[in-house]
Amino acid sequence: MKNIVILISGGGSNMAAIVRAAQRDNWRQRYGAQVSAVISNRPDAGGLGIAREQMIATEVVDHKRFDSREAFDEALGRAIDARQPALVVLAGFMRILTPGFVGRYQGRLLNIHPSLLPAFPGLNTHQRAIDTGCRIAGATVHQVTVELDLGPILAQAAVPVLPDDTADSLAARVRAQEHLIYPRAIAQLLPAL
Repeated sequence: MKNIVILISGGGSNMAAIVRAAQRDNWRQRYGAQVSAVISNRPDAGGLGIAREQMIATEVVDHKRFDSREAFDEALGRAIDARQPALVVLAGFMRILTPGFVGRYQGRLLNIHPSLLPAFPGLNTHQRAIDTGCRIAGATVHQVTVELDLGPILAQAAVPVLPDDTADSLAARVRAQEHLIYPRAIAQLLPAL
């Protein structure tokens, strides 16, 4: 079985979209793949409850309990490796990962970013798009590399920036597209894993 491990830090809406797609499209039968675990760096992450409701194993590796990024990443890597993942999926995982961690999962580590990369890597993407006067914003699924938000692009979706948009209203429309393109990008990778 091709195990998919999803990493979250918050509410888990992208994780939930991936789980729904896996169930709806029967990834287990079609690709021999399953979401085997959801791991969070925050014990209060709402997405953990969603995963438990779906009978998916959950685990917390609290980054606050570690003295360094390297120590946290090593503990996180051990938790992931215990699941023997074919793919590690960042879904709102709000930690910058060390080069050693990225190298450990090179080619099997995905992220979704709320902009049309290479525009607006990092944080506050929606407000930055509005402030810059962009007419189009969107989301990008990419492979994770040591360069933040600069890995190979696997999928993108564009949404218009409306004249009365706020960062929150734009974020809501972008998030709806994220929920479509992230599961699709994962499904396209599964036959080759």
